[in-house]
Formats: sequence, C-alpha cells, structure tokens
Amino acid sequence: MSDAADRSGDYEYIVVGSGAGGGTVAARLAEAGCRVLLLEAGGDPCTAAAAAPGDGIPEHYRVPVFHAFASENPALRWDFFVRHYADDARQRRDDKYCEKQDGVLYPRAGTLGGCTSHNAMLVVYPHNSDWDDIARLTGDESWSASNMRRYFQRIENCRHRPPYRLLAKLGIDPSRHGWNGWLPTRKAIPEAALADRPLKRTIFESWAATLGKPSGWLARLRWALMSQGDPNDWRLVQDDAEGVHYVPLSTRDGERYGTRERVLETAARHREHLHVELDALATRVLFDDSLRAIGVEYLKGARLYRAHAQPATNEGERRTVYASREVILAGGAFNTPQLLMLSGVGPRDALAAHGIACRVDLPGVGRNLQDRYEVGVVNRMPSDWPILEGCTFAKGDRRFVEWDAKPRKGVYTTNGAVMAFVARSAPTKRVPDLFCFALLGKFRGYFPGYSKLFPQHLDYLTWAILKAHTNNRAGVVTLRSADPRDPPRVDFRYFDEGSAGGEEDLDAVVAGVKLVRRMTASLCERKLCEEEEPGPRVQSDEAIREYVKDNAWGHHASCTCPIGPREAGGVLDSAFRVHGTRALRVVDASVFPRIPGFFIVSAVYMIAEKAADAILAER
Repeated sequence: MSDAADRSGDYEYIVVGSGAGGGTVAARLAEAGCRVLLLEAGGDPCTAAAAAPGDGIPEHYRVPVFHAFASENPALRWDFFVRHYADDARQRRDDKYCEKQDGVLYPRAGTLGGCTSHNAMLVVYPHNSDWDDIARLTGDESWSASNMRRYFQRIENCRHRPPYRLLAKLGIDPSRHGWNGWLPTRKAIPEAALADRPLKRTIFESWAATLGKPSGWLARLRWALMSQGDPNDWRLVQDDAEGVHYVPLSTRDGERYGTRERVLETAARHREHLHVELDALATRVLFDDSLRAIGVEYLKGARLYRAHAQPATNEGERRTVYASREVILAGGAFNTPQLLMLSGVGPRDALAAHGIACRVDLPGVGRNLQDRYEVGVVNRMPSDWPILEGCTFAKGDRRFVEWDAKPRKGVYTTNGAVMAFVARSAPTKRVPDLFCFALLGKFRGYFPGYSKLFPQHLDYLTWAILKAHTNNRAGVVTLRSADPRDPPRVDFRYFDEGSAGGEEDLDAVVAGVKLVRRMTASLCERKLCEEEEPGPRVQSDEAIREYVKDNAWGHHASCTCPIGPREAGGVLDSAFRVHGTRALRVVDASVFPRIPGFFIVSAVYMIAEKAADAILAER
C-alpha cells in the first residue's frame, strides 16, 4: 500500500472502485506493465483495523457460508435503502420497508473487493444472447458471444470438472471452461450432503419433479447427462439449456475468493505498477478545458460515506491525484452515476437542481436502472437438517472446526445452496429466465438483522426464485445532494410503476412460484415439509401476484451508465468510453444496456477483462 498524495503524477491510470470491475481491470493493467492507482473508499475487510472486537472479522469474510453475516458486518457494509415503489401505500405493504430510512435495505460493500467481499460467490455464465445483443446494438463484433467466451476462459480456473481438465491438456475442450485463470471455481455441495438422508431425499425428489414437466424432459435429461449438473458447460450455454444444476462458487481451499485476493496478489507481484489507496472516497473527476479526464479528487479517511454502518463525523482530508492516460470509474450501479453527476456529467436539469455546473449534458446517466426480481418460497422441515447439526454460525462451533481443518470440508465451505433449477417461465421465452435455487435456511429478503435468522432456524428450506431478463428499465439513480458523502436516491419502480412489460415480468415470477410448488408438492403432501411463505392461503394466480408485488426484492443493480448511442440514452461507446469526454471510461455493472444472465458478477468480471484489452490496445 502507498500514500497516493506523495505519488501524484506517477500514474498512467486511476481506477475508482475495487469490486468485480475495478479490481479486475486494475490488476490486468498492472500485469501489462502500466502504472495504476486503485482508489477504494473502504478498508481491507480482513485487517484488525477494520473491525471492532466481536465483529466477526475476518471469519465473516473468509468462511463462505457466513456471507449473509458479511453483508451486515459493520467493518465492510454500506446500507443503501431503496424505493421499490413511488406510491407510499404500495411500498408500505412490504414488511421489509423501513420507515425511518424511507426504503428497503439493499446491502452494498464499501471495502477492498467491493461486493465480491459479501456476495454469495455464485459464478453462473450469462446467456449468449446477452453478448450478441450488445454486438448488434453497437455494430462491434468483439462483443459477440463466441468472442466473449474467451474472457470467461481467461478468468476461470475450473476445479469442478476434473476429467475435462485432463482432456483440455490434450487439446480436447468441449466444455470450454477456463483452466488457468485467476478465479478458482468449485461445486457448492459438500460431500457431507450425501450423508444427510433427508437432504438427499429432498434433492432427489425435487430433481425427479423437474423431469415430470410435460414437455422437453428428454432434452433436460440429455443436458443433465452431458454436463453432470454444470450450468457453465459451453454446450449447455449454446443450447440455452434448462434443467437441474449444482451452483459453482468462487472459492479457494474452502475460502471466499474475489477481487480482494486478485488485487493483493497482483500488488505483491507488481509493487512498482499497482498501488492501492484505501479509505479514499472519490468526490469528483477532474477535467481539463478539452473535457479530458486528468485526475480524481478524493477524501482521505475511514468511514466517510454516510451509507457506512458507522459513518465518521469528520469530513476527511481532501486530496488530488492525476493520471497521464485515463480515469476508469468502477463504483457500481449506484456510485458511478453519482460520481459522474458530481463531476458535471449527467442530465443538465438534475445537476442544476443541486447547483452543479453541467460540463457534459448526458441524460442517460443514472437512468435505465435494472435488477432481477426475487421472491422466496419458504418451507419448514420436520426437524433440523442433520448436516447443520452443531451449527451456531460462529467461530469455534463444531462445523467451524471442520472448516478450519486442513483440508477444509463440510457445510461451511459452501454458500448454503444445495441445488438449482433453470427454466423458462413460458414456452415463448427466447432464453430461460427463471433460476430457482434451494437454500438451507430461512430467507425472505433483506432487512436490518436478516442474517440473524440463520442460526435460529436450522429446519428450513427456502427456494429462492430469481426472475432474469426483466423488461423493466424505468429505475433511476439521482443525487440526494451535492455532498459526495451522501448516498444517492434509488428508485426501482417495480412492476406496474415500471416500463412496458411489467405485467409479463410479474407473470414470470408467479410461474416460478408455481414451478417450485410442483417440485415440493410430494414432500408437502407427505408432511415432510410445510410451506410458511407464501403459505397455504396464497393459492390463486391473483393472490400470488399480490404476494410477489408486496414482497419481491433484488440485489443485482445494473445498467445505469449503459453502452449505446448517446441520442438513445447511452452513456458509453462499445469501448467503455464516456460520451462527450476523453480519457474517461466506466467498467462495472452499470455498463450493460440490459441486465445479463442470472448472476451478474461473472459478466462483470468478463467485461473488465474486455475493457483491459480495449485500454491496452490504445496505449
């Protein structure tokens, strides 16, 4: 680590944000010999300085199954409170709504590694159409699906298909996994699950129920045999396959692995090229008279952003750093548009409302906000899961001792997901749009203290239903004030408040609830589980619709600085450059015109690698 204030002018590139986008592009540029400064508003989540006594650091970060606790750990959490609806009566029907904060909790991470420090570590490949659509929009064939797969292969070090790993060494690689990348991926299901008879029965009966769907069962069986449950097998991706899968995770030796590790390992190998400045809250991008980005102004100090769980009262030390080549913003779907607007780049009227001089009138900044819709079907089992026996989800319990041994094993090496099912909500869907995954625990969305439910309920199975490829593009991120320490206002405008296609989105989630109920029907009929939510009173399609509207949530915010033509609301060109400026790019989840795939982190890793190529090509 180095003090950036003493090195201003030494950098070719300044990257703001160390998450899946920023950490990845910064590391790759440094490996190519570039002089890079990485600014991160938070600290290192695994250092003693980050936490107060008893906060659970570093275990909440390191232990995969503790990811919910990481998202509520004061050492790394940023709490955003977002509106799903502008209508107050509708918003208040969600019991997760917090009156005092006027919103629903949306966990973010202000720390080294960004949201890869608290996410559930799922690595699920996007659909090919996600990339081909960008290629058509931009006329840039480098975005084609066949080309983009190379970036997945570049990042991945697949550890869950050993026979194919051996074949790849012989030049035979039908699965097109990556075998030598920086991101290790493994299966979520531990061997111990196979000894848990109730869990094994639940998995088998749910899997058997999926084969009972009236159409396509033969294709699903063929896909299952071909991939052995791997959702990222290239042959399944090409076919837009449906069916049952395990969930690959980004872990190494039973520990979380994300951009924190990528950045620290790269900085150790390339000390002269990568410098990391922690506790550095970017406040604006600096431009010269030609609108070329020449540097970044930031506040030096811990916990300065007011979304922090325990925000500081001091204002920090104002500092300035300069880049000889480019500034790259990677603060995510909320913070990147906020920083652009604070810098005078965004909708003129919105900037004027806060007394900010408009340097580039770019109406698309902060617009086009998108997310998945998620709901949970929560089932209570007759008794605690045997695999969770002895779990208190704390350092020192029986399962933690298993995890802490060498080699690491047991349920704590997982994220709690035991299986997943991919399906189309309707036969007319171009690609599968439902990802339903089973979690050992009670989960009904995010609210303050939600993680405390897990140690209290060891006898629950939640089917989380994720609706991908949503139609709604009406969400917006706007400034709350001109103070860079204030979080922006986030309005998602769910369902009937959203853009065209809201009813179709709602119907898809309803179809997901009904699908999951079919999968668990046999277990419920034999009293091997009891549905608590939505519950037996919620049966008709209309009742399910109301339940979904009242309870849905999301956690993959994206698309607020989209690639596309400026006149159509685009903010970036196909090489991630901000329209109307020079030497300024965005590389994070905000760049997508439409939200890709099921879980966004793999797509962000991929576009960060692509951005590094684009930057290096112009060097």
